[in-house]
Amino acid sequence: MKIQEALNSFQSIFSKYLNKFLPDDLLPQDLYSASKHLLKSGGKRLRPFLLYQSCKIVGGDVESIMPAAISIELIHNFTLVHDDIMDKDEFRRGVPTVHVLWGIPLAILAGDLLLSKAFEIFFECATSPKIDRNRLIDSAKKLAHAITVVAEGQALDISFEGKLFSNLITEADYLNMIYKKTATLIKVSCEIGGLLGMGDLSIVEALSKYGENIGMAFQMHDDILGIIGDEKTLGKPVGSDLRDGKCTLVLLHAAKNCDENQKKLLLKYYGKKDLTIFELNEVIDILNELGSINYVSSLAKNYVSLAKNALNVLPKSEDRDILMEIADYIVLRGY
Repeated sequence: MKIQEALNSFQSIFSKYLNKFLPDDLLPQDLYSASKHLLKSGGKRLRPFLLYQSCKIVGGDVESIMPAAISIELIHNFTLVHDDIMDKDEFRRGVPTVHVLWGIPLAILAGDLLLSKAFEIFFECATSPKIDRNRLIDSAKKLAHAITVVAEGQALDISFEGKLFSNLITEADYLNMIYKKTATLIKVSCEIGGLLGMGDLSIVEALSKYGENIGMAFQMHDDILGIIGDEKTLGKPVGSDLRDGKCTLVLLHAAKNCDENQKKLLLKYYGKKDLTIFELNEVIDILNELGSINYVSSLAKNYVSLAKNALNVLPKSEDRDILMEIADYIVLRGY
């Protein structure tokens, strides 16, 4: 089964369980509509699929872990709702963001609800006789800790804003930030799938390393798409990292390697809220001249290789092939 077939098959399973745990008739209607807005607008369902696939690859009962898969996606969407508020983003997945449609107070509550519902649903796994209670508790602890780490990463991301040319933010700082902000939740998705699937702990560790490395590659590729991606495919404006004065690795590499003329232009456009497409293209020209996009793309591919190497402890199978394909997909996707 190819990756797209596997993802499509999982989407229908995911939708069934999502409707079971979050039906459309919950009240108050505005709160639940706001909470489900991004969930209904699509998304790759990458994290729940990785949890599901990690359970499957160790021979676990995939029906039993679906509450955990739903939970991980709710947590991901919780972070997106609050992230959009902080970044003042108006579009995601091609639709207006939650705070644009319902206002900031209800959007904050919608995010909070997603987080609380995530744990409420997660513990539905306890109703299955095929789930080990100790592993369920361990998984819940790992999930709670992951949310703490994500918050730390988001705080770091905010603290880096506007500091591109300050010499205060290093590549190591960036890597630590994206590990916390992005890679951690992907890592724990794989880890929990293996744990609840009753996989050998050495296999769980391999899945954890796999998830961490594709998570790192995922954010790097996202940063590239945020500069040169197709706006219609992305479902949100390109150039927002530049407009918001973010410190992505693409921009950090350029800041470190540019000459005085290039630096002057980058300084002119960095943090410019009304940046035009023409001005963005000027920046892209500089990034290409400096090899900044290629540098980050190459680094992301290195992380993909590390992820695939981590899976070598697993016997060859169709399920392992799917995880291998996902690793490649991470740096080939257009959104």
